[in-house]
Amino acid sequence: MKIAIFGATGMVGSRLVDEAMARGHEVTAVTRNGRAIPGTTAVAMDFTDTPAVVELANASDVVVISIPPDRSRVEPIEVNLHAHQRLIDAVPSARIIVVGGAGSLKVAGTYLRDRPGFPEAAMRNSTWGISMLERHQASPPALDWLVVSPSPLIEPGQRTGHYVLGIDEPAGQRVSAENFAVGILDEIEDPDHHRMRITFADK
Repeated sequence: MKIAIFGATGMVGSRLVDEAMARGHEVTAVTRNGRAIPGTTAVAMDFTDTPAVVELANASDVVVISIPPDRSRVEPIEVNLHAHQRLIDAVPSARIIVVGGAGSLKVAGTYLRDRPGFPEAAMRNSTWGISMLERHQASPPALDWLVVSPSPLIEPGQRTGHYVLGIDEPAGQRVSAENFAVGILDEIEDPDHHRMRITFADK
């Protein structure tokens, strides 16, 4: 399967690349600088370059986007959101899987972002994640999309290959980046969920 991964050198993206290659998929590793990753086709591309992104998507079976907003806070989150919206409006032929944030998960119908005690430092990315999810939920019916949110805590850890899947609500408090990648690749290979948001936690 042809899989293009945006953010291929990040914590999640790099593990997605490793997992996809280990399973024998044809991986296009997309970064801003086109950094070479052995075993992949390395491509330099900015996610805001919509014509190039759409062209790559139409040449792929699946596109995984693991690009949160600019962490420097210099660039407004709207820059990233508008790039998502343009891709949505283009309705590419590939299945689009977006790595979202945990703050958009819900408990008793309330976003984690809006619950007492939610960390201030995570507010910005959570607001992005909620808006990004809502844009996909309002997308044309022909777009095959999936948003995948991690557990509230995601960090490098052990690849056990075992996880719990949830829909919209947290499935647990922690997931290793390795098991998160396993869950996403399992969903790519056996696509059970479409036009919705799922989440993974360690089992």
